Amino acid sequence: MKTALITGITGQDGSYLAELLLSMGYDVHGLVRRTSSINRYRIDQLSRDPLVADRIHLHYGDVTDGLALTSLLKWLQPDEIYNLAAQSHVKVSFELPEYTANVDALGALRILEAMRISCPGARFYQASSSEMFGSAAPPQCETTVFKPRSPYAAAKLFAHWTTVNYREAYGLWTASGILFNHESPRRGENFVTRKISLAVAKIRLGVQEKLHLGNLGAIRDWGYAPEYVKGMWLMLQQDEPSDFVLGTGTRRTVEQFCAVAFEHAGLTWQDHVVTDRDYERPTEVSALVGDARHAATALGWKAETHADELARLMVDEDTRQMERLLRP
Repeated sequence: MKTALITGITGQDGSYLAELLLSMGYDVHGLVRRTSSINRYRIDQLSRDPLVADRIHLHYGDVTDGLALTSLLKWLQPDEIYNLAAQSHVKVSFELPEYTANVDALGALRILEAMRISCPGARFYQASSSEMFGSAAPPQCETTVFKPRSPYAAAKLFAHWTTVNYREAYGLWTASGILFNHESPRRGENFVTRKISLAVAKIRLGVQEKLHLGNLGAIRDWGYAPEYVKGMWLMLQQDEPSDFVLGTGTRRTVEQFCAVAFEHAGLTWQDHVVTDRDYERPTEVSALVGDARHAATALGWKAETHADELARLMVDEDTRQMERLLRP
């Protein structure tokens, strides 16, 4: 039985990855922060499942605490480490730049240093981001020059190059996944795709009238999160460590995603969407589109679910959730 540690296990990707690893027989450990409000709804079902409950273990900790990370890794001796912990909202990173750097940049450094000291034989996955490409012309691949346009992107770029450095300087088995936008019904409600799908469900059921959005012309490459966590796992199963772009290769604007989501509910997006400059970033990224040919060749990985299908399935799930909440 392999042992894996997931930081950020309570997030969208962490919950899907935990499910995947448990289905493969792993012993899964997750790092969770101590907060006054418990936020584990994405993984609660795992602790209640008699088939896997004895193989999922949660540990209080934080990627801002290097000593705790070193102690945990020394005790756990994991086979695989997946660093998914992050302040992951790009717009928020402009308001909290120092915190974002502490978690996203230095957090990865602390884990790598703890790994070097405590379990140098483990394999490490770093959740890099397509935002690192910033203003570079699409499509973007592993050799595209990085041009970050936000504190979040700059912090992720530090973590990315630190991951490469620990591989080259210390011989650690480290890989980075440069993932383009990947969404699901588990996406946080302040991310644009989930904000849209949830608003569509509420408007459809008569509990909301308008949806405020920022830059409708931004082009993104949206895929389905469960497929992307499979790519993370595949990266750590290779003979040699490397870095991989994961994306669908298709492009949609925020406006197009809106149109599909509203149309699926029998609504017209122009009747409900309000453009609000408060939601725009100080520096915008106009277009991110992934070229994942390296992953297709080396990993056998290919995205199956693209933006239009994704919009529809997210609207359907949010509608089901809202109907349950509104049911007397």
